[in-house]
Amino acid sequence: MFKKIVKSSVVVALAASALVAGDFNAQAEKDRMALIKYFEAKFEDPLKNRYTFFPYSTDAELESNIIKGVKHMDFSKGNYAFNRAGLETYHEINEMPPYEDAIDAGAALYEGSEALQACFPDVTIGGDYPYFDEDRKEVITLTVAINECITKAGGKKWNEKKGEMASFEAYIAAQTKEAEKTVDIKIESADAAAAYERGKEYYYSQRGYMKLSCANCHVQGAGQRVRNESLSQLLGHTTHFPVYRLKWQGLGTLERRMEGCVKDQGQNPPKPSSKEMRELLYFMAYMSNEMPIDGPDIRK
Repeated sequence: MFKKIVKSSVVVALAASALVAGDFNAQAEKDRMALIKYFEAKFEDPLKNRYTFFPYSTDAELESNIIKGVKHMDFSKGNYAFNRAGLETYHEINEMPPYEDAIDAGAALYEGSEALQACFPDVTIGGDYPYFDEDRKEVITLTVAINECITKAGGKKWNEKKGEMASFEAYIAAQTKEAEKTVDIKIESADAAAAYERGKEYYYSQRGYMKLSCANCHVQGAGQRVRNESLSQLLGHTTHFPVYRLKWQGLGTLERRMEGCVKDQGQNPPKPSSKEMRELLYFMAYMSNEMPIDGPDIRK
């Protein structure tokens, strides 16, 4: 049904890819500013703008459940930024967060590993990943960095989607949040800009037998209801991971969530440490630049 959603100016803005020499993040900044403008306009007054942004929502839903006037930094809460009923449940569950044990487990992993302490002397770095390694000419996610640290020390690679990896990333996210740090993704070379563009292309390209893209649901479709869920928005997507999903009854990494989301689009997802996944996350994280780290967190 999203094929019928009115296309917005943000899609046009994101289509351009010209780079100013020496200013390698120029296009990415244009993309990010366009996205912020789009989502703030979308949720400024959902009922008033229903035919532009919410053609399939009822008046009652837009009046009673969609919060209006949502601003840039608020979007770090995912769909709880605008979903009034979901926000109430979110606050109730967070009175006794189900991920606290995972944070403690992550702290124990760190304290018991000389390798992790040597690789990550500062654990308030949740907002600095993924980054583009200029020597290796590739994007390095936090998951990849952790596994490389462990295996170089002679250890066995961790599961990239849950378990020890999710717990240690929860500890890093919690420490980053406590330090009040924000997402800070850099694009400082032509190679990095090209990696960003490939990640953006993946996000906006229709694939699979359903011919859907990530953007169909999380840009044009954000705020639309699918069964009992309101689709979340790209802006702020990477700020709150890893997350404890009620569906999983456990904690999972951003790679785990993206793998499941791509499957829901009717296509085979890229592997967690693949070039495609790394560059996709690089693009997504840049879109959340300057937003506060808010993980670990809970989601349905």
